[in-house]
Amino acid sequence: MTKSTGENPRARNHVQRIRESIHLRSLKAKKKVEDISKDDVKSFLRKNAFVLFTVGAVVVGIMLGFTLRPYGMSYREVKYFSFPGELLMRMLQMLVLPLLVSSLITGMAALDSKASGKMGMRAVIYYMTTTFIAVFIGIILVLIIHPGKGSKDEFTNQQKIAEVSPADAFLDLIRNMFPPNLVQACTQQFKTQYGKRTVQVTITVNESIANLTNNTQVITREEVIPLPGTTNGVNALGLVVFSMCFGLIIGNMKEQGQALRDFFDSLNEAIMKLVAIIMWYAPVGILFLIAGKIVEMDDITQMGGQLGMYTITVIIGLMIHGIIILPTLYFVITRKNPFIFITGLLQALITALGTSSSSATLPITFKCLEENNKVDKRVTRFVLPVGATINMDGTALYEALAAIFIAQVNNMDLNFGQIITISITATAASIGAAGIPQAGLVTMVIVLTSVGLPTDDITLIIAVDWFLDRLRTTTNVLGDSIGAGIIEFLSKDELQSKDAEMGNSVVEENELKKPYQLISQENEYENERPPDSETKM
Repeated sequence: MTKSTGENPRARNHVQRIRESIHLRSLKAKKKVEDISKDDVKSFLRKNAFVLFTVGAVVVGIMLGFTLRPYGMSYREVKYFSFPGELLMRMLQMLVLPLLVSSLITGMAALDSKASGKMGMRAVIYYMTTTFIAVFIGIILVLIIHPGKGSKDEFTNQQKIAEVSPADAFLDLIRNMFPPNLVQACTQQFKTQYGKRTVQVTITVNESIANLTNNTQVITREEVIPLPGTTNGVNALGLVVFSMCFGLIIGNMKEQGQALRDFFDSLNEAIMKLVAIIMWYAPVGILFLIAGKIVEMDDITQMGGQLGMYTITVIIGLMIHGIIILPTLYFVITRKNPFIFITGLLQALITALGTSSSSATLPITFKCLEENNKVDKRVTRFVLPVGATINMDGTALYEALAAIFIAQVNNMDLNFGQIITISITATAASIGAAGIPQAGLVTMVIVLTSVGLPTDDITLIIAVDWFLDRLRTTTNVLGDSIGAGIIEFLSKDELQSKDAEMGNSVVEENELKKPYQLISQENEYENERPPDSETKM
C-alpha cells in the first residue's frame, strides 16, 4: 500500500512536467506564428518559389492528365500535347554532357591525388553498400509478398526480346570505360551485336567394328558470333573515366595546368547559370510530361492481380530504401537531420519524377545541393557525375525484384545459389544502366539470362514500367545526393587541409600574378546564405 502511495506523487510530478513542457512548446510555437510578418512570408515564398511551382506542376499535371483521358486522344495528339515536356527533356540533356565533363575535371583538379583517392574510396564503399542493401530489400520483399503467384494466362501481349550474353554485356561495360574516340563517346556507346557464320566441320565415321577403314564426312552448321557494334546514347562511363584522369593530371600540373583549370571552372559556372534559367521553365515541362504520360497509359482497371501486386511490391521496396534506409544512414554517419537535407533536394526529386532520367536531372541536383544544402563544390563535382553514372539503387532493387517475379510467374523455384547470382548480377547490371528513361529494361536481359529465365517475359512488366521507372529514378537521385552529403562530412579533414594549403599558395600567387581561385571558398551563393532567423526549407 505504502509503496503505491509513494509512487503516485512521483508519477504525478512526471506527468506535470510533461504537461508543462508541452505548454511551453505550444506557447513558443504560438509566439513564432504571431511574429511572422508579411516580409517573412514574402521571403519564404521567394526563396522556395521553384519548389512550390514544381510541386504545383505535378498536382496540376496529374489532374489535367486524368481530365483528358476520357476524350480518347490519338497518339499524334498526345505527342503534340506533350511537346512542352519534350522540350524540357531536350534542354536538360543538352547541358548534361558539358556539365558532366567540366564538373568532374574541376572537381578532381581541386583535390590532390591523396584526397581524391580517399574520397573516391568512400564513394565506392557508399555506392556498393547502398546498392547491395537495395537488392537485398527487393529480394526479401518479393519472396515474402510473392506477387507472381497465379497463372501466366492473364498476361496477353508478349513480344520477342533479343538475347544478350552476360559475359559480352560485362565486357562491353569495360570496353565503354575506355572509348577509342572521345567525340564518338559523346553520342554512341559500344554494344556487342550478334551475327551468324557458316562453319564446316569434318567428322570421322566408322562403318563397322570389323571394317578398319574410316570415312570422313563434312557437316555444315551455323554458329552465332559476337560482332562489334554501337548504340545511340552518351557513353557516360567512358567520359567519367577520362574526365577523372584528366582532372587529376591537371591538378598535379600546378601552374602549368592553371589555364585549363580556369577554362573548365568557367565552363562549369556558365552551365550552372544556364541551368538557373532553365529551372524557371522546368515546372511547365514537368506538368506536360506527367499529364501526357497519364493520357497515354493503358487502362489501369484492366491490370491483372499479379501485375498490381508486383507494382505495390516495387513501390514498398523503393519507399523502404528511400524513406528509411538512406535517411538512417545519413543520420547515423553525420548526426544531422536527414529530412532537412532532403527538403533542400525537393526540386531535384520532382524533376527526376517528371523526366525519369537521372542524367537529365543532374543539372538541377547540382543546383539544389550547392545552393540549398551548401555542400562543398569539390564534393558535388566529383560525387554527383560518378553517382549519376554508376550508383543506381532503385534500378538494382527493381531488377532483382522483377527477375524473381518473372520466375514466380513461370512457376520456377529458384535455389539459394540462383538468388545470390541474381543479387550480384543486378548490382553489376545497374552500374551499366545508362541514366536514361527505361534503361533498366535493357539491363534486365542480363539478369534474366544469368539464371536461365526467359528474356521474352520482360514484356510482361512493360505495362507498368513507365510509372515504376519514375519512382526508381527518384530513388537513384536521392541516393546520389545523400551520398554527396555523407562523403562531404567524412572528407572534412582532407578538404580543410587542402584549404590551408591553398591559403598559403594564395599569398605566394598574389606576389607573382593574379590570385589563385578557390572553387570551394569563392562560392557565389555564400553571400546569399540566409540569416539563422529565416525559415529554412
